[in-house]
Amino acid sequence: MNIRKTTEKIVEGVLFSSSTVTTVAVLFIIFFLFKSGIGLFQDSPVEKNYAIALNANNPVKNLSAKQIKDIFNGDITNWKQVGGKDGDIELFTLNELGSAYTEEQIGSNLEHIPTCLNEYVKQHENVITYFDKKFYPRNFQGKVLDIPKISVIDFLLGKEWYPTSTPAALFGVLPLIIGTLFVTFFAILFALPIGLITAVYMAEIANERTRRFLKPVIELLAGIPSVVYGFFGLVVLVPLIQQTFNLPVGETALAGSLILGIMALPTIITISEDAIRTTPIVLKEASLGLGATHWQTLLRVTLPYARSGIMAAFILGIGRAVGETMAVLMVTGNAAIMPHSLLAPVRTIPATIAAELGEAPMGGTHFKALFALGIILFIITFVFNSLVEVVKSKKEK
Repeated sequence: MNIRKTTEKIVEGVLFSSSTVTTVAVLFIIFFLFKSGIGLFQDSPVEKNYAIALNANNPVKNLSAKQIKDIFNGDITNWKQVGGKDGDIELFTLNELGSAYTEEQIGSNLEHIPTCLNEYVKQHENVITYFDKKFYPRNFQGKVLDIPKISVIDFLLGKEWYPTSTPAALFGVLPLIIGTLFVTFFAILFALPIGLITAVYMAEIANERTRRFLKPVIELLAGIPSVVYGFFGLVVLVPLIQQTFNLPVGETALAGSLILGIMALPTIITISEDAIRTTPIVLKEASLGLGATHWQTLLRVTLPYARSGIMAAFILGIGRAVGETMAVLMVTGNAAIMPHSLLAPVRTIPATIAAELGEAPMGGTHFKALFALGIILFIITFVFNSLVEVVKSKKEK
């Protein structure tokens, strides 16, 4: 008897320890995610240890990250466009130093770069320069721009994602959020009717032999690696879409939606079919006993009773589609632009994280921005999972 009690206590201790370790690990991951992501809003869009400077007489006092990008890309060419005097903007970086000064003036060990930089900025009123702070002149006669830090509003509502742009990066995630929801919405729009029809057939129409065959086949679809779905989409769907709609490329939101819809089908079918089959037999018999047909009973009794389970399947299908990475990465074109059509390339949040995290410097602004994207994705999936719990609680009541 004592041995049995001791064994039970050991088992209880193992189970408790396992659940505690799992809970702590999840909380630690969430803490690390938020700690790294929120740190983005303490950084400047300009790379650390670099400065952007103007001539001291230039009336422009500050520039946004987008204005800086447009200036150095040549989209803004006159100071009047950013609130300054009428004059052509002159770009000057350390790469142009060799064309303005001789090797003797620069110094054999680059020791005179600060002096040359100071002199050039002083003599050219329309200049804007970008340089490493280690070359900062001791008595600099220009003015260094104070670039505002990345704000939450600019991050969430910005429409340009250029995390590696020099000298100022842009972290506008709105195209990524819209792209994620856009692809997910049309994936569920495609998968829900097919999944519900299949679930109804398996639960109410198919004979037991057919159901036993279809059930494991559909569940097997959930076990196929996402990269296989992506490869199928890349080889079959993408060329088909390109030829059908006469597009320059077939990697579009439509391809991503179709692949995600196929991947969400097992979840929707399995949960919906289980919900339909749990309808009490007495309700069906009562309906049939009152003279209703099989189809009337299905539409007016079975499906209304199972609607909570069907809604849960729908929401879990959305959650499955939102978090998908590899398949979407392979077939959507990965263009960080606002989606305006199903036939245009898009980029989703998971695909962005997967494609860029390996190249982002550890602890850098780009690295933190990707973790901030992870926070957004976590919030979206948390909302969908919470909706499932709400739907389940309503069914229990």
